[in-house]
Amino acid sequence: MSLEQKNNPLHGITLEVILHQLVDRFGWEELGRRIRINCFISDPSIQSSLKFLRKTPWARTKVEQLYLDTLRESR
Repeated sequence: MSLEQKNNPLHGITLEVILHQLVDRFGWEELGRRIRINCFISDPSIQSSLKFLRKTPWARTKVEQLYLDTLRESR
């Protein structure tokens, strides 16, 4: 394992797992408030959100950052 991956807290965690954990913790409504993207606000679903996030790097970065922030809070 390279040093870069060893220090990457997202290594081995899929976007789908991240999204499920955020939805379980916050719910769609709060997630939509925290990250203002339409796939969280209008008729949200895991599949539609994954499709959007995989195509949109800036949105994926925001989701990953929120996930990392929640990990830090729970320690």
